[in-house]
Amino acid sequence: MNGKEQIGIVKKIIGVTGGVGAGKSSVLNILEKEFHACVIIADEVGRKLMEPGQTCYDRIVETFGREMVLDDGRLDREQLSQLVFQDKKQLEALNAIVHPAVKAEIKRLTAESESRLIVIEAALLIEEGYRELCDELWYVYVPAQERIKRLYENRGYSEVKSYAIISNQLSDTQFRQNCDFLLDNSRSIEATRSQIEKRLAESGIQAS
Repeated sequence: MNGKEQIGIVKKIIGVTGGVGAGKSSVLNILEKEFHACVIIADEVGRKLMEPGQTCYDRIVETFGREMVLDDGRLDREQLSQLVFQDKKQLEALNAIVHPAVKAEIKRLTAESESRLIVIEAALLIEEGYRELCDELWYVYVPAQERIKRLYENRGYSEVKSYAIISNQLSDTQFRQNCDFLLDNSRSIEATRSQIEKRLAESGIQAS
């Protein structure tokens, strides 16, 4: 177990992951609102660290050039995204800057939090080795065809685009092999809530 004890608080740290369109945000909302979890979202941490004056900003400008900087000093995220989407080496260069910094910041936030339940959400939770920070990893599962349907309805993604994104993520088998708990989010929100409640009850954590 990696749970920490600080100021008399025993922390339960859960990593939440899953493929695009699996509805991780609804799971996080339940954990935050009903179980008072401290939710840390890796993408949000990364965006913050890329702001002017933050950890990743100068290194990104040095690596990709001043043309990636807008008139107000912020990074042109859209241009940067297009660049790395088209060039795997550029993506690897960006990831080498951002991912370690995000992980270090999440580690700091986790250590400083006084919440009993801490939830870390990251698309690359498994690939980036977040298990070392977590007591257990949860896989939010929805069948691929249902995810494609949701991506079309909620984001307007074409089937081709959805399949392209899904094919670049871990497979269902890989998620299952690397996670401790499969949370089936393909049914009603009540069914999802029931699974969460039952799992957390095993650790003595109740909704309130």
